[in-house]
Amino acid sequence: MLQAIVIGGGATGAGILRDLALRGIKAALVEQGDLVHGTSSRYHGLLHSGGRYAVKDAESARECAEENQIVRRIAPFAVEPCGGLFVRLEQDDPAYAAQWVTACREAGIAVEELDVDRLRREEPLLAESVREAYAVPDASVDGWRLVQGNVAAAEAYGARVYTYRRVEGLLMSGGNVAGVRLRNLATGEEERLEAEMVINAAGAWAGQIAAMAGIQLDVVADRGVLLVYHGRLTSRVVNRLRKPGNGDIFVPTGSVTLLGTTATPVPDPDDIRVPAGEVEELKRLGAEMLPLAASARVLRAFAGVRPLYGSRSGGNTRELSRTFVVVDHKAEHGVGGLVSIVGGKLTTYRLMAERVVDVAASHLGVTAPCRTATEPILPPPDRGAMARITSLVGTERARAVADRHPASLPDIIRAMEEPGGRQIVCECEQVTAGELVGTARSLDNPSLGDLRRRTRLGMGTCQGGFCGYRAALALVRADLIPASRVPELLARFQAERWRGVRGGLGGLELRAAELNYALARSQLAMEPEAGGVGHD
Repeated sequence: MLQAIVIGGGATGAGILRDLALRGIKAALVEQGDLVHGTSSRYHGLLHSGGRYAVKDAESARECAEENQIVRRIAPFAVEPCGGLFVRLEQDDPAYAAQWVTACREAGIAVEELDVDRLRREEPLLAESVREAYAVPDASVDGWRLVQGNVAAAEAYGARVYTYRRVEGLLMSGGNVAGVRLRNLATGEEERLEAEMVINAAGAWAGQIAAMAGIQLDVVADRGVLLVYHGRLTSRVVNRLRKPGNGDIFVPTGSVTLLGTTATPVPDPDDIRVPAGEVEELKRLGAEMLPLAASARVLRAFAGVRPLYGSRSGGNTRELSRTFVVVDHKAEHGVGGLVSIVGGKLTTYRLMAERVVDVAASHLGVTAPCRTATEPILPPPDRGAMARITSLVGTERARAVADRHPASLPDIIRAMEEPGGRQIVCECEQVTAGELVGTARSLDNPSLGDLRRRTRLGMGTCQGGFCGYRAALALVRADLIPASRVPELLARFQAERWRGVRGGLGGLELRAAELNYALARSQLAMEPEAGGVGHD
């Protein structure tokens, strides 16, 4: 029997699984969709320096400052150390800026004041109204790579992962939790997993899981909308130096730039709608820092839901702490076998995992210490493998592929060496047919959305409008799917991409895009409502 089951396949759940495995605890993870389909991939991709929270939330600021350095060290394949800025505009309070500098230094955050005239030459799109600027150790982090790396490391130590399994109930024994009852979304069958401990890391859904054991767990689902701009508008993360608010951060990542975010409490954690008013608000506020944001091309808009710990059902959720809480339900509610973790951020995922596994391990009688802060998640790529892939696609693309697939690079290389394997499928993200096919071979019945999360397919300019077709063709040619599945796969993939495109456009741009989407659907007789398993 398993010793522990982790509910939730985001960054926290994956970090918990790795920590359990490193301590020698026999564990499995269950996730209702694909790994990283929820909150851990629906955010701005910032590895916090802690500066954002320095004045209002010193505990979160210190946690971020410390974990920022740890994540850079243990997961270099997921971090782009681009650096960050905090800029005060003419209309922003100079007294707050002085308070912020003091708070950052007290929290251990490295802050360096920059010469504004020199900064404008380095970041020419910044507004003329910038009056002060400070460098901080912000970075961008790829949530997909981080989770995949943690899961691969855990599996190497014997952990198991079950995706597309929805938790429908908790198994109870003598008033204590003894496992989970699942619905396999691929087969429709019910499955049961028993374990001594269940760790509830379901994020915004954590309250629903706790309720299955008759426990009220206060979780506020806080929806944030973000915009994705074509190209990199800045070379560094740019934060606005004022009290935290909407539209105050730009994060360059991959081939795009993200602008975020808003903060709206919602009653349903599945509510990821993108209100048009919030899109316009983001553009207006973002343009105060980068005027080009008002007219630059927006590729898409999307929303994610933060799982904040607290009981506030409305009002300003920015007043709630961004730190995390571990709830031992045996101590708090008299229900053994269940521990929950709520709140926090992706930047602090490893610390969150350590704290909750400490509690679980004590109940299991395991005394092995946590090693996740000192051991790299995965070893660096083999030199021979890097030489092989560099000879195939060149140095820059080889590095990108190695970062995307740190645990399965040899399989990807073999697929790229096959006939047609070096053919580019996605120009924006430079995804080859070999990378796509090699990734698909490691998955069970993959959707194009599953492949997008692992390769960045369809995340650039065309938003899948061209590369989606090529990807489906590559899968057919490799005998990974029958040709009869192509319309269904494309329908689901393009419907998801289209939701984001529609949310970010307006006026004539939206009408032109509507026409193109309608033509594509009619030519291939695609229906977005097509069934099948997969989170596209």
